[in-house]
Formats: sequence, C-alpha cells, structure tokens
Amino acid sequence: MDGGIIPLRDLYTIRQGETVYENVRDTLSPAKTDLIKIKSRNGSRACIYLSESGGFAECRAYRSRPLECRALDCRNTREIEKIYDRDRLTRKDLLSGIEGLWELVADHQDRCDFKKLGIHVGKLNTDAQKESLEAIREALAYDLQIRTAVAEKAGVDPEITDFLFGRPLTETFVMFGLRVVMDENRFRLAPLR
Repeated sequence: MDGGIIPLRDLYTIRQGETVYENVRDTLSPAKTDLIKIKSRNGSRACIYLSESGGFAECRAYRSRPLECRALDCRNTREIEKIYDRDRLTRKDLLSGIEGLWELVADHQDRCDFKKLGIHVGKLNTDAQKESLEAIREALAYDLQIRTAVAEKAGVDPEITDFLFGRPLTETFVMFGLRVVMDENRFRLAPLR
C-alpha cells in the first residue's frame, strides 16, 4: 500500500451471485452486488497486510486502512453492521471511466453469470444435459481466455485479473458442489470429494 491507496493487484472481486460467507451474519448466501476484498496470504485466510513476527500481529496498512477494516471489531460487530450493506464500492465505480474496460468486465459478468451457470448446473441430470454442459464449458473457456487475453494483448498486469473478473470460475465452481478438471484441453466437471 502506498500513500493510502491499495493497488489493484492486492484486491479481488467476489462477483454478484457468488456464494460468500458473511461473517457478520454467520451465513452463506449469494453476494447481492460486487464485493471488493483485499487478498489473503497464500494458503491462509489472513489479510496480505497482516504481518506476524514473534507472535505479534501488526497491520501494515493500519493508518490508511479501508472503512470496513476501521469499523471491524471482532468483539462487537454493531459498528460494521451499520455500514455493511451501504454504499459499497464496486468495480463499476472504479472502472466505468476507462473506455472499453468496463464494457469488457460487464460482458464477462454476463457471459459468466453465476445465476445462469446455476440454472445450467441444475439441468445436468435432465434431457437438457448436453446443452447445459456445453454452455458451462463455454463460460469456463471464456473466463480463462479473457484473463489470458487482457494480460497478453492489452498488457494488463495478470495479478489484477481477479479484481477485474472476480476469482476464476475454475475456483468458484465449488459453490455448485462441483470441481473443474482440465482433461486434454477440455473442461470436465467432477463432484467435490
């Protein structure tokens, strides 16, 4: 963090419709809107700005931490509950002024929409299985391709694709009780183990 500004590479987006654990309410539910979050350290749920040494934890962004961090008190959640669903910053707030970028993000949101994908998952054991499986594979392929294309062709830092497009579908598909496996350049769905 530099001068109170969190770099986009340190953020990710939980997209609208993605199942999210709401620790304030202690529930799992679909996100009503984008939730912009600070990334965690690899293999951990701890914030990347949390520094631990000698058994002592310190926030490296404490002086310029975001409002949600300022309001959070693990012993008393009343303050964060007051602001929890109000005036959340979204990707559109940050990207709509960049010509072409918001349209690309919105197109991704539409083509990889969790509600649509959930409908297709629900049809996997019906007569519409073939069409639904193809639609799911198309969304998975598009999600992978757009991330690669913006990095390679537009020169966008690959570390910000989780902010632009949310976490990859290959990671978030677990919300449907399925994992995504890549077999010989083809996506396959498998039950969670």
